[in-house]
Amino acid sequence: MTDSHLSDIRFDSLALPEPLARGIKDAGFVNCTPIQAETLPLALRGKDVAGQAQTGTGKTAAFLLALYNRLLTQPAPEIGMPNDPRAIIIAPTRELALQIEKDAVVLGKHTGLKLGVVFGGTGYDTQRQMLADGVDVLVGTPGRIIDYYKQRIYGLDRIQVMVLDEADRMFDLGFIKDIRFVLRRLPSPEKRLSMLFSATLGQRVLELAYEHMNSPELIQIESETVTADRVTQVLYYPSNEEKLPLLIGLLRSKAATRTMVFVNTKRAAERIEAYLIVNGIDAKAISGDVPQRKRMAMLKKFQEGELPVLIGTDVASRGLHIPGVSHVVNYDLPQDCEDYVHRIGRTARAGERGDAISFGCEQYVFSLPDIEKFIGQTIPVESVPREILPEKLIKPGPEHFPQRKPRPGGPRKDGGGRGGPRRSGGGSGGRGR
Repeated sequence: MTDSHLSDIRFDSLALPEPLARGIKDAGFVNCTPIQAETLPLALRGKDVAGQAQTGTGKTAAFLLALYNRLLTQPAPEIGMPNDPRAIIIAPTRELALQIEKDAVVLGKHTGLKLGVVFGGTGYDTQRQMLADGVDVLVGTPGRIIDYYKQRIYGLDRIQVMVLDEADRMFDLGFIKDIRFVLRRLPSPEKRLSMLFSATLGQRVLELAYEHMNSPELIQIESETVTADRVTQVLYYPSNEEKLPLLIGLLRSKAATRTMVFVNTKRAAERIEAYLIVNGIDAKAISGDVPQRKRMAMLKKFQEGELPVLIGTDVASRGLHIPGVSHVVNYDLPQDCEDYVHRIGRTARAGERGDAISFGCEQYVFSLPDIEKFIGQTIPVESVPREILPEKLIKPGPEHFPQRKPRPGGPRKDGGGRGGPRRSGGGSGGRGR
């Protein structure tokens, strides 16, 4: 984190409990980021906070420190079961839940408080037993949290702190009914500290905050700058036939070591992966179909720089908090202008710099006016650099593409299935498994 990204407020000026001060020292923190400087003094006084900040600005540490402070300075409620959690953090994706747990382990190392994380895709019985044994702080995704709650593995009567991270993504992923299911079973807002964080504080998020929080203080950081200040943006206008050669030429010429490529469909992600691999560029497409263990191994390789290119859609890539991303490529311009901000926010995190490259192709260029209106600026345009385009593009064979099994009974005609609309049942818990 660069010094220019920090405020003048020092952590040692906040009079935090000694175990937290030691955790902050272990993490190497000295000065607060702007979102921490604005929200921590309020939350430490017991004031509910709804904060707007982009990813990579330190909001996780802000709510973790406020959470730990509350549990260390106030006695546990005498209701419920002794092994029930005292704090709950709800995240939209398993990757974000794991990142929160990682940060919580460092900051809470000396507190003596027990931490547990639950998410879908793996470890069902292990997570169930962990909850049955008891945790002080529960981190998890909505479906798995509700699943264990309905089995009465734990209760919510003792909750003293509630955190909702990336609230806008909860709406986007269809989790809002599940969120309301959990929030309505917590102690009343006056009896707990509640913190909500979101990249955008739109009307839907604000309604959620006012309904389930105790007169929250709204904190908006860098509201005048929608996109990250340190992202260098550029736009090319390739034809559809030029997109793949341009992507390969750019990846080769920039020697990108940690690049995220965004597309609008899973099929496009699979196609690009195949083309990059046969043309000598190591790349993987991340999707919801990838088994959790393999998905985590893929992300670990990307984080450590062993995998230079990660390809995904907005849905598959949400909640991925990966440091050191040097380049983001919008191979397809997003159809939702807010997704453009989320995409390029994957780079230039924590005060670093990064590059965001976008292709205004024939199919998706219609999204450009709305994107530029939303971010309040015109994206600089450059000519397609012909000199970097490969002379010959190797075409992958059928063996390079996933083999799809036919559906039992033939294709569905009702619009359901993997590509159809997702149901958003209230508190079903099925999505988290």
